[in-house]
Amino acid sequence: MTRKAFPVLYVQDVRRSVEFYKLLGYESTYQFPLEGTPHYVGLERGDSSLGLSDANWPEAQLGITVGAAPRFELFVYVDDVEAEVEVFRAAGHPVLQEPATMPWGERQAYLADPEGNPVALATPI
Repeated sequence: MTRKAFPVLYVQDVRRSVEFYKLLGYESTYQFPLEGTPHYVGLERGDSSLGLSDANWPEAQLGITVGAAPRFELFVYVDDVEAEVEVFRAAGHPVLQEPATMPWGERQAYLADPEGNPVALATPI
């Protein structure tokens, strides 16, 4: 039986990261603990899912520490790269690369999430 798989991102500030990913269209579906400051939040966007976990979790549970950013790159398709970049710019998030036409036929830009990880936004042309 095939089951769903999704990445869990280790972050310093779960709430701040949730707000960033909500700008990308993710919706919060689960929080632990249910009340107060979240240590984990599950997010969904269409068929995509992400988990956001406090960066202290892997050390507390597994005895390993989270490395320095960037720790991953997320690639997200959007309807209008330019419009999305302006939403994030207005919200104070860094734009790492302005929208540009790529040789493989997409408009693409890069943002930095609150942890400094690159997030690519792309629209097929």
